[in-house]
Amino acid sequence: MAGLHKRKLYKVNHIKKILTLGTGKVGTLVSILLSHNYQVTAVDKGQPYYDVELPFTFKKIDVTDTKQLTELITQNDAVVSSLPFYLNKEIARLTHQAGKHYFDLTEDVQTTNYIRDLSKSSKGVMAPQCGLAPGIIGIIGADLANSFTKLRDIELRVGALPKYPNGLLAYSFTWSPEGVINEYINDAEAIVNGKRKMVPSLEGVEYINIEGKEFEAFLTSGGLGTMCETYEGKLDTLNYKSIRYPGHGRLMKFLTQELILKDNKDILRSILENAKPPVEEDVVYVYAVVEGWKHTKLMRSEYYKAFYRKEINGNMWRAISWTTAASLAAVVELVANGSIQSSGFVKQEEIPLSHFLNTSSGKLFQ
Repeated sequence: MAGLHKRKLYKVNHIKKILTLGTGKVGTLVSILLSHNYQVTAVDKGQPYYDVELPFTFKKIDVTDTKQLTELITQNDAVVSSLPFYLNKEIARLTHQAGKHYFDLTEDVQTTNYIRDLSKSSKGVMAPQCGLAPGIIGIIGADLANSFTKLRDIELRVGALPKYPNGLLAYSFTWSPEGVINEYINDAEAIVNGKRKMVPSLEGVEYINIEGKEFEAFLTSGGLGTMCETYEGKLDTLNYKSIRYPGHGRLMKFLTQELILKDNKDILRSILENAKPPVEEDVVYVYAVVEGWKHTKLMRSEYYKAFYRKEINGNMWRAISWTTAASLAAVVELVANGSIQSSGFVKQEEIPLSHFLNTSSGKLFQ
C-alpha cells in the first residue's frame, strides 16, 4: 500500500481573495484562520459568532439570494462553505459556473456525489468533506495505511462529546443538529468481508476503553467520504463509527426507529435541540486503527488524540469548532500553496498528513 501519497509538484494557485459562507461557530473561525494569509469576505444573514472586532470583511446577506451570491463569488478566487449540507449543492453549482475553487464540510453522500459530478468539468478544485469525519480522520487513516505492504483492516472512530456528560443521552449538540440526525438516519458505506456495501447506521455497536473511560461506538453515515472507493479490493474491513458515551445509540434508535421520528426530522431536531443545548466544555476524540502486513509480519498501528477547547485570536473555541474549522482551512491552504492538486475533485485520503500538519491551520493539531 505504500505510495498512495506519491509526491507530485502542483502549480501554486493564486488564491488571494476568499469568500466564506456562514458565520456560526465554525464559519467565523474558518474566516479568522484564513484571514491570516488571505483577504477574506464572510457572508451570512446573521451576525458573526463573536461580536468583536474581526480580521475579515463581513457582509450581511441571505446566501439563498442567487444574484447577490453570484456577484460575490465572481469577485473572489475561492468559496468556502460552512453552511448546513442541504445548502451546498446550489452554492457548489454557482461556484463551478464561475470557475472558482470550492470547499465545504458536508458529510452528506448525495451532496458529495453531486459536487463530484460538477468536478468533472471544473476549472478549480471541488473539495467537499473537509471537516473531521469525513476529513482529517481519513487523512490520518490513509497515513497509517501507507506504511503497510498489505492491508487487512482500517477502522476509524471520532467522537465530539460533552466533557462532563449527564442524562441518559449523555450528549450535547455542539455542532449542526441537522448533520447529526442525517448521519444517524442514512445508511453508512463500509467494506465488510472484502465487499463494499451499505449498512444501517446505529448498528455495529462496540465498546471502547480510552484511558480508563468507557465509550461505545456505532456505524454512522458519511464519515468515510470516498475511502471505500479508494480501498475497495485492497482489504477485508473498512468502517467508520461515531464515539459516544454508553447507552446513547440505543436511545437514538428508540427515537428514530421505534417512535419513527426518522420520518419527521423537524420534530426530532426540535426535541433534541431543546433537550441537549451546546456546552462550553467539550472534547473531540480521534482514533484510528490499521492492521495488515509489513512485508511478512502482521502488525497493528494506532493513532489516538483527544482535543479540548482552545484559545485562538483572543477567544475560547469549543473543541468541535476549532478542529472542524482548522481542518477546512488547512485544505484551502494546501490548494493555495500547491501542495495538492489544483483542479478537479479532492479525496481527503489522498492528502498527505505531513503536508496537512505543516499548514498554519494544521499546526493547531500538533
